[in-house]
Amino acid sequence: MNLAWISLAALIVAITLSMVTSVNVGVVSLALAWIVGVYMGGMETAKVIGTFPIDLFINLVGITLLFGMANNNGTLGRIAARAVRACRGNAGVMPIMFFFIAVTLASIGPGNIATTAIMAPMAMAVAMRAAIPPFLMALMVGNGAQAGALSRFAPTGIIVNKNMEAIGLAGHETSTYLNNLLAHAVVTFVAYFIFGGWKLFTRPRVAPVEVAQSDQAGARGDAEIVDIEPFEARHWLTVSVIVALVLAVIEFRAHVGLAALTGAALLSLGRAADEKDAIKKMPWSVILMVCGVTVLIGVLSAQRGMDLFTDLLARIATPGTVTFMIALVTGAVSVYSSTSGVVLPAFLPTVPGLAARLGADPLSIAASMYVGGHLVDLSPLSTIGALCIAALPNEAGAKKLFNQLLWWGLSMMVVGAVICWILF
Repeated sequence: MNLAWISLAALIVAITLSMVTSVNVGVVSLALAWIVGVYMGGMETAKVIGTFPIDLFINLVGITLLFGMANNNGTLGRIAARAVRACRGNAGVMPIMFFFIAVTLASIGPGNIATTAIMAPMAMAVAMRAAIPPFLMALMVGNGAQAGALSRFAPTGIIVNKNMEAIGLAGHETSTYLNNLLAHAVVTFVAYFIFGGWKLFTRPRVAPVEVAQSDQAGARGDAEIVDIEPFEARHWLTVSVIVALVLAVIEFRAHVGLAALTGAALLSLGRAADEKDAIKKMPWSVILMVCGVTVLIGVLSAQRGMDLFTDLLARIATPGTVTFMIALVTGAVSVYSSTSGVVLPAFLPTVPGLAARLGADPLSIAASMYVGGHLVDLSPLSTIGALCIAALPNEAGAKKLFNQLLWWGLSMMVVGAVICWILF
């Protein structure tokens, strides 16, 4: 058995263990990456360590710290209470509200990752306090951000449009955006209602007092008369920092993780929140889990395990099934790799040759690549899913959500392929 097969088997073992045991898959992945990379693949230890996702780590640490401080000082409790009031206490409307906010925010500039990083902590805070299943909220927020990812103003949209231009498919920015938006909106809302979203509409109205943290006074009163707690100076400072974060990411393309860490430092210096308590409560096991798996994926790529997996699927494409197969291939790789940073830059240049060889429409093949690749990105092995898991206020449900999002990502490989086969 060659190293490509061994590295691919290592990833399968790690993922399987994450689903059937309580062991932290990040720890297992780091161990397997070291063994396979150094002792079997002849890689230098420094090269294996170099695959550690520093950027993702800083994003996760910065965002979870900032919003952890905002949660601890009562700001998120107050915002959550007002969000419930805006939705008239209807738990079924709340996730839908976050979907449209995420679509709008992602479309106007920051893109899918930054939008999820900004919105997920607040959305999960609302979900926890309104007894909304975390999976449903992650579905709406993550896919909402994904739906707006291919705007011509968003980073991923820019990547896709530049690659499309390079292969002679320029001028299709609007259709690219709308194809991705439509696919995500249909899949998300169908899944939302199938997986129990409709039940949320039948619940009694949720009063803000039931949503707020009991120890942070997000709201007070009884079910008949609700008095929303006013914002104090520390809460206004926290809200200002969060708004500044959003503007910095949108207007100045600021690094979301470093900007969040700067905001956390300002809150600490301004005595608006206690960073020590927030650091203790950060989801370190989740951060280790995601980063550890990413290191193993780096070794997988270095040992050509990813190429092996892709080749095995690509060989069976035919003119009649090319859109189905290419969406399946890109979706399979995107489950555990960066869609915008790896998958699309690697696959889009192959469109002209593939279309010529099979006699297929190049626009259809390209659309299948970016739609199929993005539909799986709520997987916890991708940044979007990881941010949703890390945003959980309570780590107790992190493993369950990890497995739910993993099954979602894997199922979207097939669902996305069918959608692309039908549409394109």
